[in-house]
Amino acid sequence: MKKAVLAYAFAVLATSVSAAPETYSIDPTHSAARFGYDHLGWTFQQHRFDQMTGKIVYDRAAKTGSVDVTIDAKSVNTGYAVFNGQIQGEELFDTAKYPTITYKSTGVKFDGDKLVSIDGDLTIKGITKPVTLTVVSFVAGPHPVQKKREGIGANAVAKIKRSDFNILKQLPIVADDVSLSFTVQAFKD
Repeated sequence: MKKAVLAYAFAVLATSVSAAPETYSIDPTHSAARFGYDHLGWTFQQHRFDQMTGKIVYDRAAKTGSVDVTIDAKSVNTGYAVFNGQIQGEELFDTAKYPTITYKSTGVKFDGDKLVSIDGDLTIKGITKPVTLTVVSFVAGPHPVQKKREGIGANAVAKIKRSDFNILKQLPIVADDVSLSFTVQAFKD
């Protein structure tokens, strides 16, 4: 009887440990934040930030989690060095004064086992606004190449108005509406 109780206690402990939240660190070499906007009604411009770090906490059993991301605003990459400098200027991102952009989740939503959205606070130029990310894809488990590493792969999108974050240069000839997309790969700590 004592052995049965002890075995049961270990089984309960093992189940509770596996259901605990797990923390993942974003892999900056396989993650990126992108933004796009209509340019003069002629083209849809798309650019990215090359440096993004952060943590994801995920509890599979409880269907809960959190996201905390920091983007280096000085890592903006338009493909053209002069334009990179202009985008970092005071009238746009003002990276001298605001070197980072952050996104901190306030909640996650699931539809069954599928993660569908993340609510959170986006901070650009010291201004924080609520932004909901629509999750386009989400996978958690052994990495397909690095099979011994547990990982998360996700893609999410949102739309914001740049004027909400005091990015006003060339409005309205350059669109106020901005599409955001996040590609994230993270590994369990």
